[in-house]
Amino acid sequence: QVQLAESGGGLVQPGESLRLSCVASGTAVGYYGIGWFRQAPGKGREFVASISRGGGITYGANSMKGRFTIFRDNAKNTVYLQMNGLIPEDTAVYYCAQQETGNVWNNWGHGTQVTVSS
Repeated sequence: QVQLAESGGGLVQPGESLRLSCVASGTAVGYYGIGWFRQAPGKGREFVASISRGGGITYGANSMKGRFTIFRDNAKNTVYLQMNGLIPEDTAVYYCAQQETGNVWNNWGHGTQVTVSS
């Protein structure tokens, strides 16, 4: 059974950085596309970034481009989300998920909380 587990969230000040990890068990992380999503309080789930099986990368809203980087370490069976220059609007629970096909995602992790506040 495939399971994904996120970690690395926390409370940071504006301008600081965090690196989130999504560790896979039950499958090789490089065998599927993996995506990062986030959900802020009172808002819907938002696509952040994804890395395909072939290594193709897609980012979400323009506000995240240039600040967020997704990358994969097959040896550690982990997909990372490096977040730099964090702003309060980045505050959310961040989730990773496995790409089943196209825009269908499953095997969601339980999420990790990121709070950006001074």
